[in-house]
Amino acid sequence: MKTSILRTLLVLGVALAATLVPFQANAAQCSTASTAGNWAYTYTGTIFTPAGPLPAASVGHFHQDARGNITGSQARSVAGQSGAEDISGAISVNSDCTASATIDVLVNGALQRTAALAVVFDNSGNHMRAIFQSLILPDGTTNVPVVITIDGNRVISRN
Repeated sequence: MKTSILRTLLVLGVALAATLVPFQANAAQCSTASTAGNWAYTYTGTIFTPAGPLPAASVGHFHQDARGNITGSQARSVAGQSGAEDISGAISVNSDCTASATIDVLVNGALQRTAALAVVFDNSGNHMRAIFQSLILPDGTTNVPVVITIDGNRVISRN
């Protein structure tokens, strides 16, 4: 009786493992091309200045092409001061669905700042999360300390 139960459990375990192997193989396969599309996002966080911390938030959208080029716009607020900005940059996506991006923020074509982001895609490449790794001002010498996270969704999901 015990042998029969053990044999049945072993067969069920092997069958379950064999069923899950294809899911694991497809679980984390991302590329710059597979994450291309139209995206909407929000970011929230804090900018640390010598005068004290400033809350920051933004809502925006961007298009990413299959080569990783990004263009879009956002409405942002820093310490209650709002503004409209354009964004452009590039992203490089790894097969494990992590990525790095460099984004320029412009107002009327003039560079305001450049952000370096660490990004991860989930939900079959339809959702992204990111954190600012650095924020550089146009003079290229100032790395502004920030803690800002991003949450984004593909506007039209792919399945």
